[in-house]
Amino acid sequence: MNDQLYQDRIVALAKARTGAGKLAPPARSARRDNPLCGDRVTIDVRLGDDGRIAEIAHQVRGCLLCQASASALASVAVGRDKAGIAALRHDAERAIGRESGEAAEPFAAFAPVKTHKSRQECVLLPFEALGEALT
Repeated sequence: MNDQLYQDRIVALAKARTGAGKLAPPARSARRDNPLCGDRVTIDVRLGDDGRIAEIAHQVRGCLLCQASASALASVAVGRDKAGIAALRHDAERAIGRESGEAAEPFAAFAPVKTHKSRQECVLLPFEALGEALT
Protein backbone atom coordinates (compact mmCIF):
# COMPACT_ATOMS: atom_id res chain seq x y z
CA MET A 1 0.00 0.00 0.00
CA ASN A 2 1.23 3.44 -0.88
CA ASP A 3 2.17 5.48 2.21
CA GLN A 4 1.01 8.70 0.57
CA LEU A 5 -1.39 10.40 2.98
CA TYR A 6 -3.91 11.61 0.42
CA GLN A 7 -4.25 8.50 -1.66
CA ASP A 8 -7.01 8.05 -4.21
CA ARG A 9 -9.46 6.27 -1.90
CA ILE A 10 -9.35 9.11 0.64
CA VAL A 11 -9.77 11.73 -2.08
CA ALA A 12 -12.71 9.77 -3.54
CA LEU A 13 -14.44 9.63 -0.14
CA ALA A 14 -14.05 13.40 0.29
CA LYS A 15 -15.29 14.10 -3.23
CA ALA A 16 -18.32 11.83 -2.77
CA ARG A 17 -19.58 14.19 -0.03
CA THR A 18 -22.01 11.50 1.16
CA GLY A 19 -24.35 13.10 3.66
CA ALA A 20 -23.05 16.62 3.13
CA GLY A 21 -25.56 19.29 4.11
CA LYS A 22 -28.05 19.93 6.87
CA LEU A 23 -31.22 18.29 8.07
CA ALA A 24 -34.14 20.65 8.50
CA PRO A 25 -35.01 20.62 11.33
CA PRO A 26 -32.54 18.18 12.90
CA ALA A 27 -33.72 16.11 15.80
CA ARG A 28 -30.23 16.39 17.24
CA SER A 29 -27.15 18.34 16.26
CA ALA A 30 -23.61 18.74 17.57
CA ARG A 31 -20.53 20.65 16.51
CA ARG A 32 -16.96 19.74 17.35
CA ASP A 33 -13.86 21.80 16.69
CA ASN A 34 -10.23 20.81 16.58
CA PRO A 35 -8.38 23.86 17.86
CA LEU A 36 -5.02 22.47 16.75
CA CYS A 37 -5.82 22.41 13.04
CA GLY A 38 -9.00 24.47 12.73
CA ASP A 39 -11.26 21.66 11.52
CA ARG A 40 -14.95 22.04 12.40
CA VAL A 41 -17.64 19.39 11.98
CA THR A 42 -21.36 19.75 12.57
CA ILE A 43 -23.43 16.56 12.50
CA ASP A 44 -27.23 16.50 12.30
CA VAL A 45 -29.11 13.27 13.00
CA ARG A 46 -32.71 12.22 13.03
CA LEU A 47 -33.44 9.10 15.03
CA GLY A 48 -36.17 6.59 14.41
CA ASP A 49 -38.51 5.36 17.11
CA ASP A 50 -36.10 2.48 17.71
CA GLY A 51 -33.21 4.85 18.54
CA ARG A 52 -31.38 4.08 15.31
CA ILE A 53 -30.13 6.76 12.95
CA ALA A 54 -32.78 7.39 10.29
CA GLU A 55 -30.98 10.32 8.62
CA ILE A 56 -27.59 11.94 8.97
CA ALA A 57 -26.01 15.04 7.50
CA HIS A 58 -22.74 16.82 8.08
CA GLN A 59 -21.11 20.13 7.44
CA VAL A 60 -17.32 20.14 7.44
CA ARG A 61 -14.99 23.08 7.38
CA GLY A 62 -11.72 21.28 7.44
CA CYS A 63 -9.04 19.28 5.75
CA LEU A 64 -9.52 16.53 3.20
CA LEU A 65 -9.13 13.83 5.87
CA CYS A 66 -11.94 15.28 7.97
CA GLN A 67 -14.16 15.63 4.91
CA ALA A 68 -13.43 12.06 3.83
CA SER A 69 -14.09 10.70 7.31
CA ALA A 70 -17.44 12.50 7.60
CA SER A 71 -18.44 11.16 4.19
CA ALA A 72 -17.37 7.62 5.09
CA LEU A 73 -19.24 7.79 8.39
CA ALA A 74 -22.41 9.09 6.75
CA SER A 75 -22.25 6.28 4.18
CA VAL A 76 -22.59 3.59 6.87
CA ALA A 77 -24.31 5.28 9.85
CA VAL A 78 -27.98 5.03 8.83
CA GLY A 79 -29.69 2.16 10.63
CA ARG A 80 -27.17 2.05 13.47
CA ASP A 81 -27.69 2.82 17.14
CA LYS A 82 -25.09 4.11 19.66
CA ALA A 83 -23.46 0.69 19.93
CA GLY A 84 -23.27 0.41 16.16
CA ILE A 85 -21.62 3.82 15.90
CA ALA A 86 -19.15 2.82 18.64
CA ALA A 87 -18.26 -0.25 16.55
CA LEU A 88 -17.66 1.97 13.52
CA ARG A 89 -15.39 4.23 15.58
CA HIS A 90 -13.37 1.19 16.68
CA ASP A 91 -13.02 0.29 13.01
CA ALA A 92 -11.74 3.78 12.22
CA GLU A 93 -9.32 3.54 15.15
CA ARG A 94 -8.04 0.22 13.79
CA ALA A 95 -7.50 1.89 10.41
CA ILE A 96 -5.35 4.67 11.89
CA GLY A 97 -3.41 2.32 14.16
CA ARG A 98 -4.92 3.20 17.55
CA GLU A 99 -6.41 -0.28 17.95
CA SER A 100 -5.13 -3.62 16.75
CA GLY A 101 -6.70 -5.52 13.92
CA GLU A 102 -7.76 -4.86 10.37
CA ALA A 103 -10.30 -2.19 9.50
CA ALA A 104 -13.16 -2.84 7.13
CA GLU A 105 -14.32 -0.53 4.36
CA PRO A 106 -14.83 2.32 4.13
CA PHE A 107 -12.44 3.08 7.01
CA ALA A 108 -9.62 0.88 5.70
CA ALA A 109 -8.93 3.75 3.31
CA PHE A 110 -7.46 5.71 6.23
CA ALA A 111 -4.55 3.28 6.80
CA PRO A 112 -1.97 5.83 5.54
CA VAL A 113 -2.87 8.04 8.53
CA LYS A 114 -1.18 5.51 10.87
CA THR A 115 2.17 7.16 10.28
CA HIS A 116 0.81 10.70 10.67
CA LYS A 117 -0.19 10.86 14.34
CA SER A 118 -0.91 14.59 14.21
CA ARG A 119 -3.59 13.94 11.58
CA GLN A 120 -5.43 11.13 13.35
CA GLU A 121 -7.74 13.53 15.18
CA CYS A 122 -8.90 14.82 11.78
CA VAL A 123 -10.27 11.35 11.02
CA LEU A 124 -11.96 10.99 14.42
CA LEU A 125 -13.55 14.46 14.66
CA PRO A 126 -16.79 13.43 12.84
CA PHE A 127 -17.15 10.55 15.33
CA GLU A 128 -16.78 13.01 18.21
CA ALA A 129 -19.56 15.21 16.82
CA LEU A 130 -21.85 12.26 16.14
CA GLY A 131 -21.23 10.83 19.60
CA GLU A 132 -22.24 14.15 21.13
CA ALA A 133 -25.35 14.36 18.95
CA LEU A 134 -26.41 10.91 20.12
CA THR A 135 -26.14 11.71 23.85
